[in-house]
Amino acid sequence: MSQNEKPQRAGAVKQITSHSNPIIKEIKGLVAQRKHRTQSGLFVAEGLKLATDAMAAGWGVRYLALGPEARDNPVAQKAAANAKARGALILEVNTAVLAAMTRKDNPQMVVGVYEQQMLTAEQIDPAKATVWVALDRVRDPGNLGTIIRTADAVGASGVMLVGDCTDPFAVEAVRATMGSLFHVPLARLTKDQFKALAAKWPGTVAGTHLKGSVDYRTPEYSEPVLLLMGNEQQGLEDDMAATCSTLIRIPQVGEADSLNLAVATGISLYEIRRKHLDL
Repeated sequence: MSQNEKPQRAGAVKQITSHSNPIIKEIKGLVAQRKHRTQSGLFVAEGLKLATDAMAAGWGVRYLALGPEARDNPVAQKAAANAKARGALILEVNTAVLAAMTRKDNPQMVVGVYEQQMLTAEQIDPAKATVWVALDRVRDPGNLGTIIRTADAVGASGVMLVGDCTDPFAVEAVRATMGSLFHVPLARLTKDQFKALAAKWPGTVAGTHLKGSVDYRTPEYSEPVLLLMGNEQQGLEDDMAATCSTLIRIPQVGEADSLNLAVATGISLYEIRRKHLDL
């Protein structure tokens, strides 16, 4: 152990039956309000699969709450043992407390509280990238979570959140990732930081846009690719579109005026990564 490393403090087990317990109130606050997540640097993820994924990926865990069904579940007990060994407090709670902390009538048997991870613009290394997805002012947490999940599926290097985006650590977004949150690096950038990064990006910078664009199947995407997707309602603003070396569109023949953002991102990503996928 180096001089700067601290030994891992073993966690503990605590039984809680009251909704008014301070820890339960803390978790409820993380579920309910972004400001609590931002101030604490913590977030809540529901479900045994997400707990297992978080443990496997080495994310820091503060609390792991186990409902009655988890006490006889070997996978849940293994996750609890791993979390406890990493210093987490294991909470043994009843179903009513689980429901209170998650605001759900039928809560899952395991609820975890984890430490957020977010890269800065300076930590993004294009030389080690395949494709990064950049989302400009994405507002819907379900869209964001689905995009993170799709980015994981195609082997993308990460997802950038540009400008005023929804919180990737909101319960709805975390749930939509289906565990991919723990495998896909996230970065938060201002618009100016993104423009500076795009200006020196060594590969293709592609943005979806209706004006002056080409079919998304036409370009020869040069890696590393930076795929820029616009806001659900407004699309890409002109100054953001100007950062792109290629503007693409997805053809439509029906009456729909647009595609869902997550769907459009998925279609674009699979085309960009087509040569690298065994389809």
